[in-house]
Amino acid sequence: MPLYQIKQQKTFQIKPNSFKNEKELQNLFEANLEELLGVRYVASEFTTGDRQRGRIDTLGVDQDGTPVIVEYKKTGKENVINQGLFYLDWLVDHKGDFTLAAQEKLGKDIEIDWSAPRLILVAENFSEYDKYAVNRIGANIQLWTFRKYGNEYLFLDSIFATTNQKISKKDKLDVKEDNIQEDIEEVLYTFEYHLDEKSKEIKTLFEALQERIFALNSDGDIIEKPNKMYLSYKHGKNFCEVQVQSNSLKIWLDILFNDLDDPNKLSRDVSKIGHHGTGTTETKLSNLLELDSVMYLIEQSYKQTL
Repeated sequence: MPLYQIKQQKTFQIKPNSFKNEKELQNLFEANLEELLGVRYVASEFTTGDRQRGRIDTLGVDQDGTPVIVEYKKTGKENVINQGLFYLDWLVDHKGDFTLAAQEKLGKDIEIDWSAPRLILVAENFSEYDKYAVNRIGANIQLWTFRKYGNEYLFLDSIFATTNQKISKKDKLDVKEDNIQEDIEEVLYTFEYHLDEKSKEIKTLFEALQERIFALNSDGDIIEKPNKMYLSYKHGKNFCEVQVQSNSLKIWLDILFNDLDDPNKLSRDVSKIGHHGTGTTETKLSNLLELDSVMYLIEQSYKQTL
């Protein structure tokens, strides 16, 4: 995709460039991980030990507390999918190791949601066979392509995303530190958890909103993630979170209040007060008549992820 700069109604093409090696690409992403992918940095070149030898490029925690592995390749020709799956399996089998690393970097109070650990693969390109393989695998995998222009511009695009949510259950997570073992009860939340015992009217309202949110992207790259207090919707990064209440839907938007065009005054700034969503602008949906107006706000937040 050519990129042009406009100066006084004249266009100048910015020539494509490349990274010297994968390490340069990795360093750039790790220095800007939250801005680029919505992921908080935990560790780099994380070793998987002597038994399952390997080094995970980047470990992180996303906005909803989900563990994330990021693997980088300069081109899509290398076998990055199989390598990433190997690391994803290792992560699920070594929850305690990841939890300790996350606590050390982000603090003891960090909450980890193990319902659907994510694998993000970053390369200049992926083939249609790669997309098919990822879709068949069914794990929580995202494919991102990048292109560098000159030395100042980076184009990043989420070309495929899939998620595989597990059935709600309780599990035991063993965290060992200084020879002390602690059992942590882990609860995995589902879509049904949020709609349980809600009225038919609220379920209908939520389904209408859900349909409109997914319609924002015809490629199916929007991911719905059930969490304890809300369902998050992400296109690479979160753009809104929905809490199903008894008489309405409370919605948080991941866009600054001052950047939002809100002609009907339906939103408020909650950046300085307690709230559950990752977004700092709050609105609500009480009936179907408000749907178009609320979607106008949600769409603005979504467009920030493009």
